[in-house]
Amino acid sequence: MTQHSANITVFYDAACPSCVNDRRLYQRLAGAGGRSVHWFDITGQDEALQKLGIDPLTALTELHVQNEQGVIIAELDAYILLMSRVVWLRPLALFIGLPLIKPMLSRLYHQRVMKRLKHSGRI
Repeated sequence: MTQHSANITVFYDAACPSCVNDRRLYQRLAGAGGRSVHWFDITGQDEALQKLGIDPLTALTELHVQNEQGVIIAELDAYILLMSRVVWLRPLALFIGLPLIKPMLSRLYHQRVMKRLKHSGRI
């Protein structure tokens, strides 16, 4: 169901139950196209992240995706890239990218993530 077949890497927090659930949902929606997505658990991978130019703390607070060209994309732009690869999620990706919506969702996203990390004692 996707038009993209090039591999991308998603850096996600497998110690976060909602992140794991989001990954499972994405894989279900992506179907066979989801095979072009490599999922990299950031837990305990500070050195590997730093080699890629990703700050480990930032990796906890923002989704990061390495695109087909090897460029690291973060935060809502990473979600937009990931969603745009699945036909069912493209409308949501377009909505998230709207100029008035994106900054508002970014603030809400960061508030939610910080609350989750503080609640779990990870920051």
